[in-house]
Amino acid sequence: MKRYINPDRSEWKDITERPHINAAKLNGIVSEILEDIKLNGDASVKKYEEQFDKVKLDSLAVSQEEIAEALKLVPKSLYEAIVSAHKNIYKFHYSQQSVHNKVETCPGVTCWQKDIAIEKVGLYIPGGTAPLFSTVLMLATPAKIAGCKDIVLCTPPDKNGKVNPAILAAAHVAGVNMIFKIGGVQAIGAMAYGTESVPKTYKIFGPGNQYVMAAKQIVSVSDVAIDMPAGPSEVCVIADETSNPTFVAADLLSQAEHGIDSQVILITTSEKTADLVEQEIDLQLNQLPRKEMAQKTLENSKCVIVSNKNEAMQLSNAYAPEHLIIATDDYETLADKVINAGSVFLGKYACESAGDYASGTNHTLPTHGHATAYNGVNLDSFLRKVTFQHLSPQGIASIGHTVEIMAANESLDAHKNAMSVRIKELEK
Repeated sequence: MKRYINPDRSEWKDITERPHINAAKLNGIVSEILEDIKLNGDASVKKYEEQFDKVKLDSLAVSQEEIAEALKLVPKSLYEAIVSAHKNIYKFHYSQQSVHNKVETCPGVTCWQKDIAIEKVGLYIPGGTAPLFSTVLMLATPAKIAGCKDIVLCTPPDKNGKVNPAILAAAHVAGVNMIFKIGGVQAIGAMAYGTESVPKTYKIFGPGNQYVMAAKQIVSVSDVAIDMPAGPSEVCVIADETSNPTFVAADLLSQAEHGIDSQVILITTSEKTADLVEQEIDLQLNQLPRKEMAQKTLENSKCVIVSNKNEAMQLSNAYAPEHLIIATDDYETLADKVINAGSVFLGKYACESAGDYASGTNHTLPTHGHATAYNGVNLDSFLRKVTFQHLSPQGIASIGHTVEIMAANESLDAHKNAMSVRIKELEK
């Protein structure tokens, strides 16, 4: 980890910089694939599955027989863990339902809002080096609570054309049965445009690598909505002399093992704690099966020693991390100073892994600094807020003249007339 000691504000730009690749080249490659899928549907999807996932598929859909087979392959302990996590995720997201009251804004004018589910949603579940079956629960659970009619799930198959059994088990628990063996950019294209096999969706959810993130952003320009610009995972840990170095090191490594384009950052007021954490990282790193990947991630990561907690929080807010762990005894005080973060973990026992799997909060979160403007997935992500209004004759009397004046002053005479004809009718 690159270390900074009491850095000047002018260095913060460098500290908060994420790893990135040539965006122009990336977008060019992704756009070509998307256009091919848009024009040629299933044939193109199968072509790219053979090219990128090294598998030749006769059918893109996962059959009921494959789901049944997967359920037999999943260990009982894992299935029970999935069920337990789903229960907590369901409980938290169910509590997010809103009650909307009708409001009489003035005599005779009544306005209200109603939550209506997005009819067709697409869920992308990464496979890659670590199949994220937990993401199925995070996306499908609120989609089901919201009442989405069609839930389409895409996830990459292995070289034998099989989907990871745990992913299918999680889909079964969450109530999803429209599942396709498609990964990467081709999955995003299939859900954005629709193919012979894959229904077109109205909004696409799910994390992924930089290619997936680029694909989501490109299709979002004119074809489909997306949840957020979610890319490589990241964590920021704020620590001091009261923090447990073993815990902090474990939290940093838990993100570092996601992939080489992930990033971790430690901000601490104690140089001694920084030293102890780095020692612990070295010890724990050697015990990890994904040691090489985590090691490469740490090369893009930073340790920043600051003079006080206020500065630590300011730097964290400037970084806008996907995950923020406040691993200090005074976490309650510092929590009030959080402005930009995807999800926050408070105290020495709130490891980020808890939120990733089973606490109930959602782990699909904004990355790459997008937490300054985006929130993580929640129930509202699957809903549209539709407004309604009703005007009685009394309502026309209340706001009719206001509408006429405002429309006239915007030189929109037809707008004015739409109100004027009603006023005249009521004056008869």
